[in-house]
Amino acid sequence: MQPVMHQIAVATQESMNASSTDLEEPTPFIRRRPVRLIIYSGLGLFAFLMVIWPLIAQLKDPNFQKHIAEHRVMVGMSKEQVLQAWGGPQTINTTFTKEGLRREEWIFEDWENAAVVKHRYLYFEEGTLIGGWFQGSGERLPTQTPSNPHTPKPRT
Repeated sequence: MQPVMHQIAVATQESMNASSTDLEEPTPFIRRRPVRLIIYSGLGLFAFLMVIWPLIAQLKDPNFQKHIAEHRVMVGMSKEQVLQAWGGPQTINTTFTKEGLRREEWIFEDWENAAVVKHRYLYFEEGTLIGGWFQGSGERLPTQTPSNPHTPKPRT
């Protein structure tokens, strides 16, 4: 009788061990080590290209002479360097922040023909270029609102 009981106990333990492994769920795809390594590598490469690459370009040309010769502007340029690269703007809007910092918006007009003009906008803070965009780039298009129509009104 004892060998039968021993066999039942062993069979019960085996079935319990088998059922516990059967109940374990497989590792989700996103939690697998190779997948995580690929994702983290992609994020690292993206950060490198977006942040570090422009800094390397600036370190190679610290006084922006190459950019000026190619008529390009880059964040960090002074107003004088932008004037050398692009010339003077058609409009300059000046404001001051609550902290007393001087901000300027330079607007350049590019006439394609007598009816079509595109604008380039540069933003300076205390004489240093901090950003910009141009109409048609898709980066920042002004919203069409009644208070800000951005369309020329016919003169009557």
